[in-house]
Amino acid sequence: MSRDINNKYWNEELETLPREELEKRQLEDLKEIVKFAYDNAPYYKRSFDEAGVKPEDIKTLKDIEKFPFINKKTQRDTQGVGSFLGELAAVPEEDVVFISTSSGSTGVPTMSPFTKKDFDEFQDTESRWFWQIGMRPNDRYVHALNFSLYVGGPDVIGAQNLGALCIWGGTLPSERLLFILKTYQPTVIWTSPSYAWQLGEKALKAGYDPKKDFNIKKIIVAGELGGSIDATRKAIEDIWGAEVFDFYGLSDIFGACAAQCDYHDGLHIAENHILVETVDIHTGEVLEPGQTGELVFTTLRKHARPLIRFKTGDIGRIDITPCKCGRTHGRIHILGRKDDMFIVSAVNVFPSDIEAVIREQSDLTGEYLIRIFEKDFTSKYAVEVEKATGVDKDDDTVAAEVSAALKARIGVKPARVVIHPDGGLNTRSEHKSRRVIDERNIDYSI
Repeated sequence: MSRDINNKYWNEELETLPREELEKRQLEDLKEIVKFAYDNAPYYKRSFDEAGVKPEDIKTLKDIEKFPFINKKTQRDTQGVGSFLGELAAVPEEDVVFISTSSGSTGVPTMSPFTKKDFDEFQDTESRWFWQIGMRPNDRYVHALNFSLYVGGPDVIGAQNLGALCIWGGTLPSERLLFILKTYQPTVIWTSPSYAWQLGEKALKAGYDPKKDFNIKKIIVAGELGGSIDATRKAIEDIWGAEVFDFYGLSDIFGACAAQCDYHDGLHIAENHILVETVDIHTGEVLEPGQTGELVFTTLRKHARPLIRFKTGDIGRIDITPCKCGRTHGRIHILGRKDDMFIVSAVNVFPSDIEAVIREQSDLTGEYLIRIFEKDFTSKYAVEVEKATGVDKDDDTVAAEVSAALKARIGVKPARVVIHPDGGLNTRSEHKSRRVIDERNIDYSI
């Protein structure tokens, strides 16, 4: 199928559906998937019966609120029970063509199975996001993501289906990746925000000028929050002279479930595949669109393992007002992980808030480490940063300025700010960077 490369939409009819029609289609798919899950997945049959609900109770989209939640623990507890795929699976193993797994960073890695239809629709969604950021068949694309069981690995197929020339980079050493960027002159790359910034730093130290020696026009970032933090996005764009687009995905659903458009005002989520709710992080009460809480997703078309009211652990909100780009699918704004949020002096603190402050400080390299600890039976936090080479200010002055900036932005200052020389923090990584160390013994979880 030939496409008009000047059309900004991959699927104009779908992406610009009037809200009423979009929700009508969501309801049709919701009824079907809830019944399919109940009829074919042992866990849902048992769970719905115990909750006193049945598929026929779905008359409106709000009726999903009658059904019980599931979460990562549900996945771990049911995985491998009764069959290889477990009790959440709704199809036999012979219908599954692909599985990915989570990283296991919050527990036992969990599998995410796909039927052929699931996988094909997954890749069509990835093509839609690539097209949305401006990728076209004349682009050269480097997919610098892990291919080993990672759900983002196959996303490169979405770029190939679009017609772009694809370079399956994977998790290459920086030197090799820089060689590819110099030799093959790709125009688009996808990696993590921290690595995009660090790769630019390494290029400069290796004698390259990323703006002149390479041909990168667009950088896709995912896996961390940096792409939606203005200061981090600007820092990456300043090094590369390229536009940065944030993508959001879950191993439980798709490699990328949502993506920014040219306006960078949240990430359009594929509402034809996902019904989004926001719930209070303490009570589970459903909140109105626009209010901040834990995001809860129900997959509308994924049959291998439907997820009905899956609590993602991500804190954010959804904006369902029309976007300036013309797309009508809602835009999610992610603040951070529920697991990462910590409370200091009754203030909810997200690492993303701290990152935004650090990346705005011209005297710093942008690298940072957060330590959370307990003192006098309450939580405190400390921040370690690197002073940029050539800064004449003494360490105490820089520390005081950082502390004041954090107090102004977050509302609570750190217990201390530790200054390291450029390169003194061991936070640089080829992929995701570990930036939060929780040293507490008291359980402050919410």
